[in-house]
Amino acid sequence: MEKKLKILSKKVNIYLNNYLSKFSSSDLTVPMKYGLFPGGKKIRSKIIFDVGSIFKLKKKDLFILAASVEAIHAYSLIHDDLPCMDDDKLRRGKPSTHIKFGESTAILAGNSLLTTAFEILSDKNFKIDDKIKSKLINLLARCSGQTGIAGGQYLDLDYEKKKVSLQKILNMELKKTGKLFEFCCVAPLLIKKKTNNLNTFSKLGKDIGLLFQIVDDLIDYKGKTKIAGKKTKKDIKKGKATIISLLGYENTVKYTNRLKQNIFNKLKLYQNNANDLRETINFIMERNN
Repeated sequence: MEKKLKILSKKVNIYLNNYLSKFSSSDLTVPMKYGLFPGGKKIRSKIIFDVGSIFKLKKKDLFILAASVEAIHAYSLIHDDLPCMDDDKLRRGKPSTHIKFGESTAILAGNSLLTTAFEILSDKNFKIDDKIKSKLINLLARCSGQTGIAGGQYLDLDYEKKKVSLQKILNMELKKTGKLFEFCCVAPLLIKKKTNNLNTFSKLGKDIGLLFQIVDDLIDYKGKTKIAGKKTKKDIKKGKATIISLLGYENTVKYTNRLKQNIFNKLKLYQNNANDLRETINFIMERNN
């Protein structure tokens, strides 16, 4: 699995680097690339390709989807790390973008990566039906703004040092992480016009995103900074509202196991065609960074 992720990561990074090289005259491309590359493990991209393989999509279309998602993800991390947000000085084993380039530059680089995602989807070289292209852009916008990542980050900050219900925590984590995973699962189906499967894969994406976020919280709780590539044990210090803070570590582990089984139950219909996706879900469960 690690080898597959490295190969995919390299290819997605090449696509993104070539795309950003069109704007080499802009000084902002340097901090943008810093926040974007090497870009972590590309699990979101892997899910796009896993779902794409189930429905036999063209790889060139999947690379475009993956590039747009990775640009959104990088923007969100750059902004999350800012002193006015989570105030993280380390990201992916190196100084956060605002530490390297300053806060104002980091904000502008994050903003530019956000808009780059929509430039990629609307590019004339993305040769799909214009109505489908419009749906993809609309969906990605909803997964990124107040109903998605930005809204989730607002709640994450608002809930600090407060007693919050399980349902509110789940809703926050769904917005913060689950919505972008939902896009990863639904976007290939929109291109393929598999409307009958949209509801199933929408729920799958949300569940996978939730699983990813809870595992992230578990890594923060028990993980090592050197291995995780970012400061750990931050959630307790900041009084973050997490499932761990509500249910405790052991019960949270049990919760993730049940969630994983629910995801696998949904995938039974797709038999061996979903083996790549199952492999990715197992990787999400077992990762330590």
